[in-house]
Amino acid sequence: MEGSAQSYTDVSFHWVRRLSQIDNQAWDELARPLQTPFLEWGWLTALEDSGSIAPEHGWHPVHLTVHRGSKLIAAAPLYIKDHSEGELIFDYAWADAAYQIGVEYYPKLVGMSPATPSPAYRFLIAPGEDEQALTELMLAEIDAFCAREDLGGVHFQYIDRDWESAPLRRAGYQRWLHQGYEWRNRGFAGFEDYLAVFNKNQRRNIRRERASVQDSGISVVSIEGPDVPAQMFDTMYRYYEEHNAQFGPWAAKFLNRRFFLELEQRYRERLVFVAAYPPGAAARSGEPIALSFLVAKGPRLIGRYWGTAEWHENLHFELCYYAPIEYAIETERHCFDPGIGSAHKLRRGFEAVQTASLHRFHDQRMQTVMAMNIDRINMMQKQQIAMMNDHIPFKKTPGDRRSS
Repeated sequence: MEGSAQSYTDVSFHWVRRLSQIDNQAWDELARPLQTPFLEWGWLTALEDSGSIAPEHGWHPVHLTVHRGSKLIAAAPLYIKDHSEGELIFDYAWADAAYQIGVEYYPKLVGMSPATPSPAYRFLIAPGEDEQALTELMLAEIDAFCAREDLGGVHFQYIDRDWESAPLRRAGYQRWLHQGYEWRNRGFAGFEDYLAVFNKNQRRNIRRERASVQDSGISVVSIEGPDVPAQMFDTMYRYYEEHNAQFGPWAAKFLNRRFFLELEQRYRERLVFVAAYPPGAAARSGEPIALSFLVAKGPRLIGRYWGTAEWHENLHFELCYYAPIEYAIETERHCFDPGIGSAHKLRRGFEAVQTASLHRFHDQRMQTVMAMNIDRINMMQKQQIAMMNDHIPFKKTPGDRRSS
C-alpha cells in the first residue's frame, strides 16, 4: 500500500505501560514476520513479567501502539531509562559530553529488545501498511511524548540491519556503528566442510579442542525447545548466575530465575539448549554439567547465555561455538550470531560485522556534538572491523590479504 501520512487520519496512538496488557496474538501478527525472535510477545513479556526489566531496575516500559479502530496496525517497544545498563551499547562518552556542556542526558527513551545485543530493533508494522508513512507518524508521536516527559533524547539500539528509512534520516537520527560477530554458512555439508575454510594450523587446533572434550568422556547434545526438560530452565538460570558471579562488578547479569521459568511456559519453541553430560552419564539423563542457551528463528541462530558446574578444558568452545555451528549446518541455518565479547571468536571462523544504533538528541548542542564527531568515529570502527577480519585464520585465496 502506497500513501502518505495524511492517509492515516483515522488511526489512534496509545502508550502502554506493560506489554502483557496488549493481546499476544495481535502483537505477534506484527512481530512474527520479522527475522528477529527478540521482538516477539513471549520474549518481551518474559523480561517484563519476571521483573528482570522493570522500573526498579531503571527500565520503565512505555510501548507505543497504533490502532485503526480496534485493530493493532503498528507498535514500538520502548523504555524510559535513567541509566545505560543493559543496553550493551556503552554510550558513556556521549553522556559525559552532555554533562560537560550542561545538557541532561538522562532520562532518555530507548528502543530495543532489553539486554539483548543482537541486531533486532525496528518498528512493528502490519503487512500491507505504508511503512514510511506510519514511521513518520510514529516518530512525530515519539517526539511529542519526549517533550511532555522532558526526555533527553531517543536511542534505537541494535537496529535491524534493514531498518534505516528516509523518515528516520529526515527526523535527524544519526547512525553510530558498532562491532559484532557472525558465522556464515557457506553451504557447508558438515562440520569437516566448515573446517576446510581454515588454514592447516587452525584446522588442527579446532580438531584438538573438540577431541579434548570427547576424550574426557563428556557427551554433548543439542536439544530443541519442545524437548527441553522443564527442570533444565532452572539449571540454566543457576549456571547463568554462577557464570556472571565470576566477573563481580563487570558482570552482565540482568535476568532473574523467573525469566527462565517464564520462557519454559511461553517461548520454548524458539529455544535450543546445548547440554554437556559427565562421563558415564546417558545423554539427556540427569542434570548436565554445562549448558548453552540459543535462540533460533528461520535461518538465524543466536547465542545468548552459558554456564557450567565444573571446569573442563575447551568445554566453553564446544558448547558455545562448535556444537552450535554443527547444529546450524545440520538444520541449514544461514548464520549464527554468537554474541558480543572476546576476539577469540575470530579464530573459530566468526567474522567481525557492523551493527548500528540510531540517536537523536532533543538539545541541539548534543545533536551538533554527535554530528561533528560521528563520521570519524564510524570510520575508525570500520577500520577496526577490517583489521580484525584480516586476522581470521582462513586459508589464503588469490587476492586475499589474509595469510595462511
